[in-house]
Parts: sequence; C-alpha cells; structure tokens
Amino acid sequence: MAKTSERSAARLAAVQALYQMDLSGKGIIDALAEFEAFWIGREIEGITFQPAESEFFRSILSGVVKEQRAIDLKVDAALSSGWPLRRVEAVLRAILRAGAYELMFRKDVPARVVISEYVDVAHGFYGDDEPGLVNAVLDAIGHEVRGGELAKGAGGKSSSKNQGHKN
Repeated sequence: MAKTSERSAARLAAVQALYQMDLSGKGIIDALAEFEAFWIGREIEGITFQPAESEFFRSILSGVVKEQRAIDLKVDAALSSGWPLRRVEAVLRAILRAGAYELMFRKDVPARVVISEYVDVAHGFYGDDEPGLVNAVLDAIGHEVRGGELAKGAGGKSSSKNQGHKN
C-alpha cells in the first residue's frame, strides 16, 4: 500500500479514536492499544479497516490530546460566532481537532494536503454541509498559522489536492 494511502488511513483511524475517546472517556493509552490491536488493518463485521502508518496515527492522536487546549481555542475562533466547538457534533469535532493539530504542529505536511485530507474524511461521514464547514474552518486556521504557505500557488484554493507532495 502506498504511503499516502497509509497516511490517509492513519488520519481516519485517529478521527475514529478521538471520537471514541470523546464519547467513552477512554484515555489515550487505551485508545492507542485498542485501535492498533483490533481495528487498524483488520476486518470487523465485514468492514475492512485499511492498514495505517502507525507512527503517524500515534502522532496525531497523542498530539491532539497534548495540544487540545490550544487546538480548541483555534477551532473556536474559526467557527461562527455563537457556535463553539463544544456544540459541534462529536465526529465533526474529532475531524476539526485532528486537522487543526496537523496545521498547527505538523509543518512537515503541506497545509493544502492537510485540508484536503480532512475534507475527504468528512465526506466519508457526511453528505451535506459538514465537509464545507471542515474546509472553511481548516482554511481559516491554515491561513492564520501558515499564511505564507497557503498564499503560494493554486490561486489560493486551499482544498485542492497537491499530488506532488508527500502527505
């Protein structure tokens, strides 16, 4: 499997683990152990969970947990007034947190790739307005924390796939 596919699968697994942690109150150690032992790269009830880049999965999950306060402040600021992150549905909250983490703390991953990948994750869970919300929020955060990078090329379209970059 290509590294890009393994990174995409790691992002999806991280979103799912963050969602589970949010709802169940599980800690990061339990979530990491469960996902790596029972979900990633396995088939469960007829659903195949793709192999994921383990280190990248761990980086996102542990990074979101470690930096959650800073991440939540950025996401809150990017959301519409009167609609704080705590009011956002749990899966969408996990997507926004993971995407914001990568934009804020994983400068080795191009901003356009981060935004595009998490919009794709949102499309996997939602069909309507939510992917657009993910794009808008992550684009706003990206312009704040990586404005120079997003200003270069592609006419300012942050959600376009950047095929030439490692994601």
